[in-house]
Amino acid sequence: MVELPNSLARPSCAYQREREGNEMKTVIVGANHAGIAAANTLLDTYPDQEVVMIDRNTNLSYLGCGTALWVGRQIDSVDKLFYTNKDAFEAKGAQVFMETEVTSIDFDAHLVSCHPRTGADFTIKYDKLVLATGSLPIAPKLPGHDLAGINFLKLFQEGQEVDRQISDDSVEDVAVVGAGYIGVEIAEAAKRRGKNVRIFDIAPTSLASYYDPEFAALMDERLAQGGIECHFGEAVCAYVGDETGHVRSITTEQGSYPADLVVNAIGFIPNNALGRDHLELFDNGAYLVDRHQQTSDPDVYAIGDCATVYSNALHATTYIALATNAVRSGIVAGHNIGGTPLESIGVQGSNAISVMGLNLCSTGLSVRAAEKAGLEVLYTDFEDLQRPAFMRENAQVKIRIVYERGSRRVVGAQLASEYDVSMAIHLFSLAIEEGVTIDKLKLLDIFFLPHFNQPYNYITMAALGAE
Repeated sequence: MVELPNSLARPSCAYQREREGNEMKTVIVGANHAGIAAANTLLDTYPDQEVVMIDRNTNLSYLGCGTALWVGRQIDSVDKLFYTNKDAFEAKGAQVFMETEVTSIDFDAHLVSCHPRTGADFTIKYDKLVLATGSLPIAPKLPGHDLAGINFLKLFQEGQEVDRQISDDSVEDVAVVGAGYIGVEIAEAAKRRGKNVRIFDIAPTSLASYYDPEFAALMDERLAQGGIECHFGEAVCAYVGDETGHVRSITTEQGSYPADLVVNAIGFIPNNALGRDHLELFDNGAYLVDRHQQTSDPDVYAIGDCATVYSNALHATTYIALATNAVRSGIVAGHNIGGTPLESIGVQGSNAISVMGLNLCSTGLSVRAAEKAGLEVLYTDFEDLQRPAFMRENAQVKIRIVYERGSRRVVGAQLASEYDVSMAIHLFSLAIEEGVTIDKLKLLDIFFLPHFNQPYNYITMAALGAE
């Protein structure tokens, strides 16, 4: 693996002279987290780069993870969910085309064909191409799927539309289909706005892709306590509308439920429309990339939710759609295009959720995910107070560490608490990345102070309980 030199903060004069008069044009299709990271890396570090950014949206840099916070009125303004804009990139020298659809790519001729919302179609020639096309929501063609009032939650505009409908007093019943992170968060947001909320998922629990049942059950219980009606292990079959063509109920295998607003949060699939007939694909349709983010075409890179990642837990290529992965992949691609060989160090898929006062965090593989992948694992659980019992402010913490049976290396961890235990998950992320064994954690040097934790720390206590 090639490490990024510290000198890359600014290229050497020799490098600049070598590249002078020999600009390379990089076209980036998609200008959200991954595309932005690639563009910033190229523009800030490699002055020889001519960067063109193309996006079909009206905006860039929208933090979709904040949509539920806005809908639930937990933040003051939706404006703060944008961290950069078109003007910032144009000031750096990039050419930016917003509200422009890429209709096709001629990979042999290195030509990108574009259709702007206004104006004439045009083509752009590239030396290197970066596909940062993201993902698309899964949208089953169930009866009634085209009724008004059925929404998705991906783009900024979609979040605004959901907020508009929830603000309508005539909307009383909200149905959320899909109990992953987005579904659970928007269910809480709708409940905060005074709606009757039902959440549905074919899985037996919420958050089934991230947590084992013992942890997911804590969230299920919390949702129910908060007044959200949970329908897990229950598949949605159809939507039923009124005479105006607006959804009024949702039908499952077990019954029919009122719904004035439906939010479809089943999940996402890689958006591979532009390159699927030319580039090698992973089994789920994502662009297959190496540790440099390079596709099967050496002049094409793929980053973010449209591309694969390397899992340090699995020791294999996989697919994990996260904004953090997107940013890192954009940085890696940018440096490789700029002329600095740089390999990704792999990912763990670290994630977290905070709903109704309950915090869940995880990294790597759950027991369920490991077994599904064919990895033979063991796990150790421990539960205790975060601080000594004499502390007035305290909270219970539940931890699970998952480790491979043969090698004993840590491959996953899950934590649940009303206390903010999120920093602990970073330790486990690094442990997975470095191949640390469960035995190395047994006597880990963790400080103690009553304000923060207990002398018998739940991390080491869990490790000591391992087989």
